Amino acid sequence: MINVGIAGIGFMGMIHYLTYQKLRGAKVVALCEKDPVRLAGDWRTIQGNFGPRGEEMNLKGVAQYDELDKLLADPKVDMVDICLPPAWHADVAIKALSAGKHVFCEKPIALTTADAQRMLRAAAKARRLLMIGHVLPFFPEYQFAYKSISHGRYGKLLGGHFKRIISDPSWLADFWKADRVGGPMLDLHVHDAHFIRLVCGMPRAVTAIGRMRGNLVEFFSSQLQFDNPRLAVTATSGAINQQGRSFSHGFEIHLEKATMFFDFSVIDGKGEMSMPLTVVESGGKVLRPQLGSGDPVDAFAAELKEVVAAVRQGRESPILAGRLAADAVTICQKEARSVATGKTERL
Repeated sequence: MINVGIAGIGFMGMIHYLTYQKLRGAKVVALCEKDPVRLAGDWRTIQGNFGPRGEEMNLKGVAQYDELDKLLADPKVDMVDICLPPAWHADVAIKALSAGKHVFCEKPIALTTADAQRMLRAAAKARRLLMIGHVLPFFPEYQFAYKSISHGRYGKLLGGHFKRIISDPSWLADFWKADRVGGPMLDLHVHDAHFIRLVCGMPRAVTAIGRMRGNLVEFFSSQLQFDNPRLAVTATSGAINQQGRSFSHGFEIHLEKATMFFDFSVIDGKGEMSMPLTVVESGGKVLRPQLGSGDPVDAFAAELKEVVAAVRQGRESPILAGRLAADAVTICQKEARSVATGKTERL
């Protein structure tokens, strides 16, 4: 049994807590939160853009700490699940690793490549696992694409286009602060940067154009270059000012024997699947794979199942490894620099 301590009870901390209740091989034994109301189990103020709303929780048997050091000193805790703002990820993860705990941390791994590298060194020194919550490969459309590419189901990967766009999240006070959240590049596009790194490898250069808001990229399009010059990969991401389309993501992935399409948006508060996952095979056959319930919480359950399995087996996760998440931040930083300078950036 893997005993988990969750640091931070916001929306994601709540989703993780509820998910662990359904998993075999892991249980939450401790929580750490500064808000005394939430620490006592009143989560009614918690609400996200998917999944259940918070309610009053029975936390009997779960240790409750108002300071991180108290959580880290708990000998029952095997792994710390970090659901704190991105600016805190590096320092909290390093402290947890140094205390002998495995770490699962929400994305992004950190706000800078330098901090991400500090985290990787701390994990290596402590001989503990560092995993980062890039949940996108566990969403059914992306999982289908990832497995198809990894297993060579449709031949070699030729390239693709990935998009992820939101309306300006004016309700998030720190979204546009480089030292707190990092704007669309590190809060939004980092999902696709990680997925591209996962299926394509590390690019050798990026060229991006777009517009800035202060010192952060607001909206951009990027061309990624790889050692294989025939691998054509592009990405578009950022924030628009209009509120009518609060979220949109999708992809078009080209393989030797098939092309995969997917496009989903939230328009006027309602989800619209303009293109469910569709596979067009070389012979002209069109497939619409069956993908399960479509409940986003299922993706987090699959992600945490992988986390628990990695800790129990003492192995690095091929999807959630800290080194992949660090590479994703490096890609984002280089894309941001390319937008700002108008030049191609080498990685």
